[in-house]
Amino acid sequence: MSFISYLINGISLGSIYAIIALGYTMVYGIAKMLNFAHGDVIMIGAFVVLNMVTLAGVNPIIAVLISMAVCTLLGMAIEKIAYKPLRNASSPLAVLITAIGVSYFLQNLALIIFGADAKSFPNLITLPSISLADGKLVITGTTIATIITCVIILLGLTFFVNKTKQGRAMKAVSEDKGAAMLMGINVNATISLTFAIGSGLAAIAGFLLCSAYPSLTPYTGAMPGIKAFTAAVFGGIGSIPGAMIGGILLGVIEILGKAYISSQVADAIVFAVLIIVLLVKPTGLFGKNIQEKV
Repeated sequence: MSFISYLINGISLGSIYAIIALGYTMVYGIAKMLNFAHGDVIMIGAFVVLNMVTLAGVNPIIAVLISMAVCTLLGMAIEKIAYKPLRNASSPLAVLITAIGVSYFLQNLALIIFGADAKSFPNLITLPSISLADGKLVITGTTIATIITCVIILLGLTFFVNKTKQGRAMKAVSEDKGAAMLMGINVNATISLTFAIGSGLAAIAGFLLCSAYPSLTPYTGAMPGIKAFTAAVFGGIGSIPGAMIGGILLGVIEILGKAYISSQVADAIVFAVLIIVLLVKPTGLFGKNIQEKV
């Protein structure tokens, strides 16, 4: 029964990683860049929810919606100010270094505004727990909400990308920006929309992460952001189903590693598994080999 409990907790944690990884994989798939500030957008979203609820007395659902709006605008501003001028840069290192700079900027901005002390995040998810096997297995409301939210987001995002005009524009831009522009697609608006969606999802991930692990600091999003990037690469960066499967597998590996091996080396196990997967299949589990004509 303990194994099932660990497995469920792993799926719950992995669902959070999957939601974060979707932001990475969408931005990379369409703009071909890695937004390493994504983890800090998660932290900003969690702080918005916390302050809306504790200081302004806003309903938690409204607080999450406000957080999504703030993170959406933040993501679009980051793309316009920091990344758009470098979109045609000769070296991809320019964008990478800028992303790291934006990450540190957001962390230090949060330090100035919210302080360095850890804040206790209240339990805002009121779903009842489910007790199974005569009480030997208890699934918390937070776990249930996290897994359901992840599934809904995956289905909604898949529908959006495959069935809507904006989603098909995203797919076209990801294939060939130049050809998409010739077909009348506004590439700049499409990339901005991608950042907006990814950042809005980051706000939800921040809320779910702090609901499960109720401590919030300006550095809260750093490690989950790196692990979610690992999950995106694990599943095949650029693939939406890959981001979800990679995130869930990563969460399960981490929780089982903490339970059966050591909590101190759990992170090392996660990254070691990634290295092994990339050695065997460099494109990740769901990635595709792309042949370029020279």
